[in-house]
Amino acid sequence: MLDQQFPLIADPKSLLLELAQQRHVADVLNLIVDRLAMSPAVALTRIWLVRPSEGCSSCPMPSQCEDQSSCLHLVASAGTSIVEPSRDLTRLDGSFQRFPIGFRKVGRIAATGEALEVGNITSDPEWLARPEWARAEGIRGFGGQPLVYGGRVLGVLAVFSRTTIGETCLDWLRMIADHAAASLANASAWEEIETLRDQLRLENEYLQEEVRGRGSFGEMVGQSSALQKVGEQIDLVAPTDSTVLVTGESGTGKELVAREIHSRSTRSDRPLIKVNCAAIPRELYDSEFFGHTKGSFTGAAGVLLAVEMMIKLGVEDQLFPDGIR
Repeated sequence: MLDQQFPLIADPKSLLLELAQQRHVADVLNLIVDRLAMSPAVALTRIWLVRPSEGCSSCPMPSQCEDQSSCLHLVASAGTSIVEPSRDLTRLDGSFQRFPIGFRKVGRIAATGEALEVGNITSDPEWLARPEWARAEGIRGFGGQPLVYGGRVLGVLAVFSRTTIGETCLDWLRMIADHAAASLANASAWEEIETLRDQLRLENEYLQEEVRGRGSFGEMVGQSSALQKVGEQIDLVAPTDSTVLVTGESGTGKELVAREIHSRSTRSDRPLIKVNCAAIPRELYDSEFFGHTKGSFTGAAGVLLAVEMMIKLGVEDQLFPDGIR
């Protein structure tokens, strides 16, 4: 049953609550116009949003648009015609699909950010763009509210009513417009987040496909038959306790291969101990790796390194002597 103080909607409070739950711009727009259009008092309700100008060639009022950078786009419409009951008032094309900002009443609302509300238009119907339509449809009241969020006008909500619009009705319409603006801003941000998340997911999938397409083996990436053979050899020796000799010129990736063997071995959870053999004189290999006793070399104290240390401590680490000559 319609509230006599607010003839445009049966339960405005429930509409405000539902607006807060919407996560998509289209849902917010359709919810507003559909709920308002359910009232027999409403002939037509529409929402225009400020968007970059496009399709100016099809706009019936291009000369009224100063810089043609932005204008009002009709994004939602609903209502019922008593002259043509079968007429589809949800269509978004027609003469008023675009409105230059500042032109006519709807454009002025967007330009000033101020509401335009006429309780009874029968006393002055000439300001309407189509007064003959208003007379035929029995239009008596009009409420135009700016959709303002964060100090910025997002669009305009307009309602053409077959009853006069009282002060209480105008107050509720103001609240609906304020909640609609906040819901539109939130829904737009939500959609942007979803778009960015989907884009990130697609980019991640693309990069993964790129890596798989190029061929990869652990940290090694490539498609050559030689690299594939190295990968097969790593798979063969990594699970074993065998000593592995990795040969190659300096800078060819011997350490990379050693790390890959270690990562695929049963000791992958243990440290990989690297020793730079190139920095140790050949004559001192035995003493450096297996230790020496006091006095063996100029009275130096005994030192336990590398293999001997691992054996002494019972550590099952892996040793990578790099640069053996």
